Amino acid sequence: MIELYILASVVIVSLISIVFAMPYFMKRKIPKSSLLFILSVSVGVLLSTVFIDFLPEITSHKYTLGLALSILLGFLVMFILEKFIHSQHKEMHVAHHGHGHAYHVAPMNVIGDAVHNFLDGLVIAGSYAVSIPLGLAATVSIIFHEIPQEIADFGVLLYSGWSKKKALFFNFLSAITAVFGAIVGMVLVGQMQGFTSFIIPFAAGNFIYIAASNLVPQLHHDCSLKDSILHVCGIVVGIAVIVVITLYGPAHGH
Repeated sequence: MIELYILASVVIVSLISIVFAMPYFMKRKIPKSSLLFILSVSVGVLLSTVFIDFLPEITSHKYTLGLALSILLGFLVMFILEKFIHSQHKEMHVAHHGHGHAYHVAPMNVIGDAVHNFLDGLVIAGSYAVSIPLGLAATVSIIFHEIPQEIADFGVLLYSGWSKKKALFFNFLSAITAVFGAIVGMVLVGQMQGFTSFIIPFAAGNFIYIAASNLVPQLHHDCSLKDSILHVCGIVVGIAVIVVITLYGPAHGH
């Protein structure tokens, strides 16, 4: 049963790369206000998953230096990965405006995204191994973060000179590494005692970095009263989603 939840979750996460690439094919832009609202919901979902779901699980064990280091490692790994991906985006932007070539940026972006998605798969598998509500909360958090991420990544591949079909194929290829991550995660849960005691605090560090260092600064770019109200409402909606999942999700089970 748990395996079905895990596989269904990572398949849905992987399909986001196709679904949210469609506006590029239809030559339609997603409204900026919609993207900002999604970003705001993502912040609420990610942080509430950490403090409502992950934190109680982490503190249910004896809080050790190892747990603290796992959180910090999760933060640091995501910092390094995002640094790598953003450096490729910047290089592509410079080459594009300087009439240079940025063809090599696309493969590096795909590789960075693949590693990111593999980690997502590990987190999803580890979360479901603890409980179904925890797995659902982690999955929803990853989905909301992946939506703007996949839209941006697809745009990078196009600006790097790839055709839409090629960009879609490789973007999806990098996305399905989440499935492999989940499979590895399921194996580790069965074979490695204490895996969930590591992956949950590691995921908490991931989510804190993504929300506080990646998403929140983007919301500060638009500071009008209307935008600010939209941001606050989005964050509240994100928190509400996780509260509902936590309180009314399927029964806890290992």
